Amino acid sequence: MDKGRFTVPAGATDGAIAAGVAALLLGTGLSGPHPAGSRELLGSALLALGGLALAARRRTPLAVLAATGLCAAGSLASGFDVLAVPYLVAVYGSVRAGHRRITLAASAGLVAVLHLTALVLHDGPAREALAQARSTLELAWLIAAFAAGEAVRQAERRADEAERTREETARRRADEERLRIARELHDSLTHQISVIKVQSEVAVHVARRRGEQVPQGLLAIQEAGREASRELRATLQALRDDDTTPPHGLDHIPHLVKRFRTTGLETTLTIEGHPHTVPAAVSRTAYRIVQESLTNVARHAAATTASVLIDYRPGALTIRVDDNGKAAAQPAPTPGLGLLGMRERVTALGGRLHTEPRREGGFTVQAALPTNGAS
Repeated sequence: MDKGRFTVPAGATDGAIAAGVAALLLGTGLSGPHPAGSRELLGSALLALGGLALAARRRTPLAVLAATGLCAAGSLASGFDVLAVPYLVAVYGSVRAGHRRITLAASAGLVAVLHLTALVLHDGPAREALAQARSTLELAWLIAAFAAGEAVRQAERRADEAERTREETARRRADEERLRIARELHDSLTHQISVIKVQSEVAVHVARRRGEQVPQGLLAIQEAGREASRELRATLQALRDDDTTPPHGLDHIPHLVKRFRTTGLETTLTIEGHPHTVPAAVSRTAYRIVQESLTNVARHAAATTASVLIDYRPGALTIRVDDNGKAAAQPAPTPGLGLLGMRERVTALGGRLHTEPRREGGFTVQAALPTNGAS
């Protein structure tokens, strides 16, 4: 419910309408000529029942159609000469729901029954004229109710088709944009990353061939180039095929932590709770949070240690990354694209992201991701 706006449930509205129609029928029937005794009680009950049946017109339109038709015929046979308003409403609802043939057949049968009942109830030379007039009036109302239901049904069908068309158009544009981004990434990054990867591997190979000690920084560049190449291929594949998801998730975090250790950052990983399967989107987001946090630590924090905590909780997964770097060097006051991207990923899953400097020094990134409902 929107703030400041009160919405009445459809069931309550239908119930109020049904009660109003029942009261109207009883008032109309009892204010005019009507029978006495047991026939009055039976006819009044049928009038009220026919009106109250409209409360279920949205859920079971055909059942309401049958109930209101029987009540209309029964109340007329009891001596109440009242227009079958509930049946007209039921005709509208049934046609709107798409039951046109059944409604047409039931209405033809009811008109015949009401005509015969009127012939029986009215004696004298005017009974034919009265019965014919009644049948004509009821037939006109039936045609109007049928036409109204069909008009609304066609309007709703056109609206549904227009909505489907808009969704298909939006999906097609999204696919086109995804492919365009894939082409741009391929053309702009693949070559540069390949050059970095090849040059670093050549440098490592040459150093080892000469019997020299390979610097840790060069090994880190080599591993980063390989990882970047794998990431790019996975991203391009995901962009080209919407059903394919990037492979990195919670299972890859230990390898990620190990890779950052090669850069000189003493990184630890702690897993608490009872590890269990989480939705793929949560697993991917957890990996990205750890990856982005450790990257920020390595680049900006001047830290020597970092700790990663993965906590499996009932209905949630908590990720926390702490470091002992210089909090002033962290990008918290003016979040960059990395923190902004993390926040967008967490918010999209209905989670919470908290980032701030630590009192004892360093910086902390903590995210809580719900594991029930993400896909």
